[in-house]
Amino acid sequence: MTAFFTGGQSDPTVQPVPSSVVERVDAADTTLHNPKRAVISLGSNLGNRLETLQGAIDALEDTPGVRVKAVSPVYETEPWGVEPNSQPTYYNAVVVLKTTLPPSSLLERAHAVEEAFNRVRDERWGPRTIDVDIVTYADVVSDDPVLTLPHPRAHERAFVLAPWHDVDPEAQLPGRGPVAQLLGSVTQDGVAPRADLELRLPE
Repeated sequence: MTAFFTGGQSDPTVQPVPSSVVERVDAADTTLHNPKRAVISLGSNLGNRLETLQGAIDALEDTPGVRVKAVSPVYETEPWGVEPNSQPTYYNAVVVLKTTLPPSSLLERAHAVEEAFNRVRDERWGPRTIDVDIVTYADVVSDDPVLTLPHPRAHERAFVLAPWHDVDPEAQLPGRGPVAQLLGSVTQDGVAPRADLELRLPE
């Protein structure tokens, strides 16, 4: 990006761009100004589950003001809150973002990604092509019913805690403590790592 500004400096009528401006433009290409860290949980148990998860990650990366910084391993998970064998298993993963979007806008984007993959909200705990949940946003703790932060059930869900711990072993769940400690206190039955599957970090 710097070369873009230096090309015309041989013309005496062109004033050089201050280095501070160049640095800001360069930084905007690769980072975000004062970004917040957010953790997103992804799950899919309909259709091509791996392809859908990757599509959701790519859609998040394509969002202005969002950069995907880390993608967890994939876990295969028995559906939560339903009779055994009544639904296909889930593929679950966690992504870590840096974002300049406020929580409400990030939630809107999460819902837009779900809608893009034809997510249907007919029933609680029902099967879905994609589930995009905000687990944490910085250290925000809020009981807003539209977006409760951190996610009110994240601390008891191994399918969130296990991939999150893989991608960030030192992670903390605001108000609940270390993810490693929380993971050790919940059952991991029905939550299995799938080393044969891989999600890509967007380029």
